[in-house]
Amino acid sequence: MIGAGISGIGAAHRMRTDFPDLGFVVLEAQDDRGGTWWTHRFPGVRSDSDLFTYGYRHKPWHGPAIASGDAILGYLDEVIAEDGLAPHIHYHHRVTALEWSSEDDRWTARVTRTDTGRHLQITADFLWMCQGFYDHDTPHIPHWPGRRHFEGTVVHPQHWPRDLDPTGSRVLVVGSGSTAATIVPALARQAEHVTMLQRSPSYWLPAPTVHELATLLEPLALPAEWTHEIMRRAYTQQLDLLADTSRTDPDSMHEFLIDTIRPLLPDDIDVATHFTPRYRPWQQRIAITPDGEFFTALREGTASVVTDTISEFTAEGVRVRSGEIVPADIVVTATGFDLAVFAGIPFTVDGEPVDFSTRVTWRGLMVSGIPNMAFTFGYFRHSWTLRVDLVNDVVARIFDRMQDRGTGVVTPTLRPQDADMPLLPWMPEENFNAGYVRRSQHAMFRQGDREPWTHMHEYSHDRTALPAADLDDGLQYR
Repeated sequence: MIGAGISGIGAAHRMRTDFPDLGFVVLEAQDDRGGTWWTHRFPGVRSDSDLFTYGYRHKPWHGPAIASGDAILGYLDEVIAEDGLAPHIHYHHRVTALEWSSEDDRWTARVTRTDTGRHLQITADFLWMCQGFYDHDTPHIPHWPGRRHFEGTVVHPQHWPRDLDPTGSRVLVVGSGSTAATIVPALARQAEHVTMLQRSPSYWLPAPTVHELATLLEPLALPAEWTHEIMRRAYTQQLDLLADTSRTDPDSMHEFLIDTIRPLLPDDIDVATHFTPRYRPWQQRIAITPDGEFFTALREGTASVVTDTISEFTAEGVRVRSGEIVPADIVVTATGFDLAVFAGIPFTVDGEPVDFSTRVTWRGLMVSGIPNMAFTFGYFRHSWTLRVDLVNDVVARIFDRMQDRGTGVVTPTLRPQDADMPLLPWMPEENFNAGYVRRSQHAMFRQGDREPWTHMHEYSHDRTALPAADLDDGLQYR
């Protein structure tokens, strides 16, 4: 397994509980567990999904639905301890190449120790990619004229300096996505003032940190697993409704989202300019603000919004297209990230380099022509981990099938009727068009126009389709 974040730890749990006789190892390039929750250390870092669905199916979540990064790391630590996973996780192990040999029916991972520089080779029968979906090393930062003239500090949230103190500073946050939704109110509690500069508005949703249903259940003293399941179902139903209505009746969802935040905004703000997006709901991620904290900062005057584009940096801040200069001591480039196809690791199969952009996915968890390789990819609209559990179920079924048949290799293989199947984009823009998706389409694997070569379905589809998936349809065993 590659990656010791939410996906890798979930996969390791499944191996430990369902296949205790099989050896496995988790390779992690970072120096500790947690993936995103370890690398992201900016002020206020937290989930933008509820923890009842972001947590694992097998492990009840205790606490507020919206949780801090530290709380999520603590939850993962409990899973590692309870399952005895620590000896299986190897930190500082950066995989630099993955090579499949049909002669040996094995994968070879070429690894560099990031702490010692030592080079290793590790072989395995099966490869499980659990590294997440974006580049942890290189965030996305646009080129802006005049940046070298700026006399203040420029920082990307993905590489937040431990010693950066925003107290009393004028802070400019560039971007209006999930990171900005988190960092603006956190910085507003320390800085003199925070300005969020956005090219175009995002959709926002104020969500209670503690769900009213959880408050009602608390006096009943229910078993933890009961409360967890009830809350998990409640949040899933809510997410299903948001996603389905955004697709079937986007106009009413647009009106609902705007009307929900309108009473939370300052009276003098221009809603049409600053809070009315130009895309349909859920075509990009909705910015979640727990208990409306972002809007509280706007009303209190500790934060403000500018909707414009950057013309250039100046010594004292940023000049926008209107000519206005937004003064700043610190500029936070909350401009997103780039996807990395399987962590950017080069793959070869029998000595031939793999170009993933010419291949299609099998049900969003394997790739055509790649033997004994599964990957975990979650949801954009629902909690990532809802799909982690479903993928783990399917991979476990495949392992059982291989053991029952006495076969050692499984390969997704196009059927004769798929010979003329078109290669469709990894993610159609009409479905989801966030910048990191558009920037990375050319390198990602594709999907087809029929089962089992499609993916990016909603949880409402996957929760019945994946458990019922025919493991002989599109898979060849030997």
